[in-house]
Amino acid sequence: QVQLVESGGGLVQAGGSPTLSCASSGRSFSAYVMGWFRQVPGKEREFIARISWSGDSTLYADSVKGRFTISRDNARSTAYLQMNGLKPEDTAVYYCAARHFTTRAPDTATVGYQEWGQGTQVTVSS
Repeated sequence: QVQLVESGGGLVQAGGSPTLSCASSGRSFSAYVMGWFRQVPGKEREFIARISWSGDSTLYADSVKGRFTISRDNARSTAYLQMNGLKPEDTAVYYCAARHFTTRAPDTATVGYQEWGQGTQVTVSS
């Protein structure tokens, strides 16, 4: 069981490259796959990316592939999402999530994750 807190959101210009952080507390951070999702009002939460517990495997949604990079630092119990070339349509609340490595539910679905942060708003202006 872990607790997650996102930070790094805010108002950015189109084309900007902010990095979101997800600080973890609790136990066994390295035993969890870490994922990033985003959500806008009236729509379902959207999968963005995930990284394996060891950091050797990553997966990205087509909508962000080539623009966003997920990473993690197990020594600091922190996951990151580096976002490049932001567009107005990237505006959303961004959530960090943790999935225990034994989970067999799809890792692109919200049901596949056990812990969630409170979210951080990213607003992209044109």
